[in-house]
Amino acid sequence: MAKVLIVDDEINIRDVIVEYIKEFGFNADTASNGEEAVAKAQQTSYDLIIMDLMMPVLDGFSATKAIKVFSNVPIIILSARFEEADKLYCFELGVDDYIVKPFSFKELVARMKSVLNRHSINVNRVETIGTLVIDYDGKTISIDQERIVVTPKEFELLVYLLQHKNQAISREMLLEKVWDYHFIGGVRTVDTHIKMLRKNLRQYRDLIVTVRGTGYKLEH
Repeated sequence: MAKVLIVDDEINIRDVIVEYIKEFGFNADTASNGEEAVAKAQQTSYDLIIMDLMMPVLDGFSATKAIKVFSNVPIIILSARFEEADKLYCFELGVDDYIVKPFSFKELVARMKSVLNRHSINVNRVETIGTLVIDYDGKTISIDQERIVVTPKEFELLVYLLQHKNQAISREMLLEKVWDYHFIGGVRTVDTHIKMLRKNLRQYRDLIVTVRGTGYKLEH
């Protein structure tokens, strides 16, 4: 049974979500603000966090950023804020999905299951390219035996490109497969993550090749 943390300052929203998702086998916990969410995420190993953005004490942006420092737990943003800039910033922080209020509970559960399915795939193997080591199960990469810190989305992006090596993948396809999301302007967050990933890959940055007019591919 997946353990989910629901973070929202409105008690009615928290309670309704908890009651609804319980019918689908989820074990739910709650927090009323970002500070409480960070504290609970430090104490408990959650499978998924659903995070509101506008909250007292500590907002959802800051809470997400703080949690990503010590945990790779997938996060779904559930917010009334619909501005594209907010969505892009959240994806750059490493969130897995963004749902705008008001929302359908059926859609929420479907997206929860999709995110959990993507994070539950354990390949149980290590891939090596020179001194670059990608640990699929541990979700880590290292170069010259040094652990390289990357965001969860950077890691997923690298894995997807590795799984489709030497294939040109469009930005739209990467957005759909890695972020499981569609929105106007979203391809820009792909470019941002590719830039950060290349920087973190150091001497292996050239593995990721830009395919003009299409997207990217990993050549190896």
